[in-house]
Amino acid sequence: MRFENRIPDIDRLQEEIRSLRPLGRKAVEQLREYYKIGLTWTSNALEGNSLTESETKVVIEDGITVSGKPLRDHFEAVGHAEAFDLLQRMARRREITEADILKLHKLFYLRIDPSAAGRYRKEPAIITGATVELPPPSRIKAEMQTLVAEIPLLRDRVHPVEFAALVHLRLVTIHPFKDGNGRTGRLLMNLALLQDGYPVTIIPPVVRPAYIDALKASNAGDDRPFINLISSMVYEAQRDYLRLFKALTVE
Repeated sequence: MRFENRIPDIDRLQEEIRSLRPLGRKAVEQLREYYKIGLTWTSNALEGNSLTESETKVVIEDGITVSGKPLRDHFEAVGHAEAFDLLQRMARRREITEADILKLHKLFYLRIDPSAAGRYRKEPAIITGATVELPPPSRIKAEMQTLVAEIPLLRDRVHPVEFAALVHLRLVTIHPFKDGNGRTGRLLMNLALLQDGYPVTIIPPVVRPAYIDALKASNAGDDRPFINLISSMVYEAQRDYLRLFKALTVE
């Protein structure tokens, strides 16, 4: 599955979205809950979580466990939802710090492994099926600090959607955590998007093979497939946002 770069289309739809703002408080709250469930379900499902979207909603909103589903899957849903709430607060300012990234991971991972939540991995790691060489634990903090220092410069040089894709890509290439790197990367990507006024963007499980292939292409030195894929996902997110807006404002 190949994706085109949709940034010209994104710019057109973003102008339409800007013309509709500001939204009413009730609409904002409804959209926030909609995106919390959607992003939590899809991001966890990409990593093998067995909860369906409706089950994820029940776990998050009602605090009810789903019979026959692993406890870890419930912890991932609740933790990701809490990280999403923090993400919304972080999006009110236009900066990304090392502490922000650590806090997002900590909230997501706290119930799974408190000793590793919000802390860089202490063991060497490899990515199955990939040839990229991950930094050893001794280099992780320095590489993360370099990433954070480069963020303002990168943000000023490239389109906001390309920026969001690249910070996601850079984080998962460093692979700083024992587990949860992909989910933290997608949270970080959405933080970047929200800070620049774009809607929450999901990567549905159906495109997982293309997502993995695009990550592998980046590991081999070509970021274009990944940027194209993310731009396509942002474009679809904008279309969904406009659909939801019309549904919420119909009289």
